[in-house]
Formats: sequence, structure tokens, C-alpha cells
Amino acid sequence: MEITEINIVPVDEGRLRAYVSITFDHCFVISELKLIRSKKGYLVSMPRRKRANGTYVDVVAPINDKTRQIIEEKVFAAYQLIANESVKRRIPK
Repeated sequence: MEITEINIVPVDEGRLRAYVSITFDHCFVISELKLIRSKKGYLVSMPRRKRANGTYVDVVAPINDKTRQIIEEKVFAAYQLIANESVKRRIPK
């Protein structure tokens, strides 16, 4: 499976830098990813839904770290092209 399209909608809402949609193999899209800037670097937050008890659950999520890293690298590269801003991956704890 390959990422064939990335749409970036830049915003300046505190730590939120952009909303992102990614398309796989020209046939499956995931919308409402968020590109977030923290003190430790950038991360891509997956779409979430708030439960009745106030907790959140990811609606879509990569199964492993390698897949998450591939998604982040592609999103970071696309964002850098339109924002002229250097993006460094946040180092997880």
C-alpha cells in the first residue's frame, strides 16, 4: 500500500499547524489528521472521537511504528513544501 496523495490545509491555531488528508493507492482516503508542533518537534495526530465518558479513541491508527514513521515522513515533507518551515519528528519517550 502506498500513499498516493497528501492534502495539507495550513492553520495557525496554537500548536496545530495543519489539517491533513492522505490517500492510499488512489482509492482510500483518511481525513482529519492533524499536524501538531510541540516543544520536542512535530507529530501527526490520527483522527479521534470523543466518547460519552470524555475519553478519546483513535478512529484510524497505524498498526506499527514503521507505518507511523512512513506517514509522518510523507506528511512532514508535504508540509515543508508549502510552509517553507523545517519539520523535525518528535522523539517519543
